[in-house]
Amino acid sequence: MTLTLPAFPPFSLSAVVRSHGWVRLAPFSWDEDSGQLTRIERLSSRRVVELVIREASDGVKVDVSGDPGCSEEEEARRKVTWMLGLDQDLSAFYALARDEPKLAQVEARAQGRILRSPTLFEDVVNTILTTNTSWAGTIRMVEALVSQFGAPLPLDRSRRAFPTASQLAALDVHTLRSIGRLGYRAPYVLELARGVASGDLDLEGLQAADEPTQQLRARLLDIDGVGAYSAANLLIMLGRYDFIPVDSWARKVVSHEWHSGEPVRSIEVEAAFERWGRWKGLVYWFWEWAYLAGDWRRSPWPLG
Repeated sequence: MTLTLPAFPPFSLSAVVRSHGWVRLAPFSWDEDSGQLTRIERLSSRRVVELVIREASDGVKVDVSGDPGCSEEEEARRKVTWMLGLDQDLSAFYALARDEPKLAQVEARAQGRILRSPTLFEDVVNTILTTNTSWAGTIRMVEALVSQFGAPLPLDRSRRAFPTASQLAALDVHTLRSIGRLGYRAPYVLELARGVASGDLDLEGLQAADEPTQQLRARLLDIDGVGAYSAANLLIMLGRYDFIPVDSWARKVVSHEWHSGEPVRSIEVEAAFERWGRWKGLVYWFWEWAYLAGDWRRSPWPLG
């Protein structure tokens, strides 16, 4: 089955894919030559399908393996729309960007959307797995979760979906540490999975939450393993750009941009973007940093 999904213009599938290192994490894969984004996805019916996504004239076309029913088709539509931010209207962001030379190309490049997982649960798990490790370590841990605990694609059992909260909740800390190789992060992932699986933690409800960003941030910070940096990243994925994910990289690029390479504190990073108000996280994300000299491969958001 092939689905056609529209997107608010401007839209570029490649721009979304390059927005974030998530594309390097299983079960995503990206073929640069064909311009196809592929994902193995477990639907709520428990059917595991392959989604092959390619850019179309006004959005994307999605090939869904098998013969999905109506409810499965609707779920696939909803998940791809969320992953790629197809329904995001960024016209207000572009209006601000036009007057800033360091953002002059974002509209022409159709930048502004951030690649997301189909569920916030997966995004939180992946974010926890980025803490205190190298990017290669994050890729390894996510691959272990998928390959060891994810449901397989029927026609190719070597390819698997990201494990659901229920699948991970059935494990124990020792298994996550020894087989998943999650180290100290194992208890955080297990507690998160059990909270979601039991219904005590409604992560997916946060996707459409209309509460103030400060309250949403507080709810994210209540999750063990999620600190200020992780919460800011997750807020950006939720379309809330009020906070900047300040880490050592943020301090480095800001120090080179405005402080001649001298060390800066978190407060200087925040101050550099304060004038952008509710858009400051997105402005930071797509700023054309002098330190990078236009080389996206050295982006602070690992792309491989």
